[in-house]
Amino acid sequence: MLVESIVFALVGLVTGGTALLALPSYFRAPRALTVGTALAAALVGGVIAHFCLDGRYPPVAVAASALASGVLTSLLARPDLAAGRAPAHRHHPHRSGAHRAPRRHRPA
Repeated sequence: MLVESIVFALVGLVTGGTALLALPSYFRAPRALTVGTALAAALVGGVIAHFCLDGRYPPVAVAASALASGVLTSLLARPDLAAGRAPAHRHHPHRSGAHRAPRRHRPA
């Protein structure tokens, strides 16, 4: 279990590092949060897989560790905040005359 835990930790560090290197503009959170999330997810996912499989299939536990790490790290990605990728409906200047005053309800 000790060797598997080290492998799970390495999988988490590689996942977090790869996410930060491949798509740095998607991860606006601090780097330590991204790598820490990947590391914790890999350790927890790997340990759960190890105990569910009763320790019989270490490669499957490592694969489950990588899957858990990738999924939970992807939750931190914010492609909508990446540079140059703002959605079309945001930050449009108002056209002259097109801006209306807010509607007010009629008194009852």
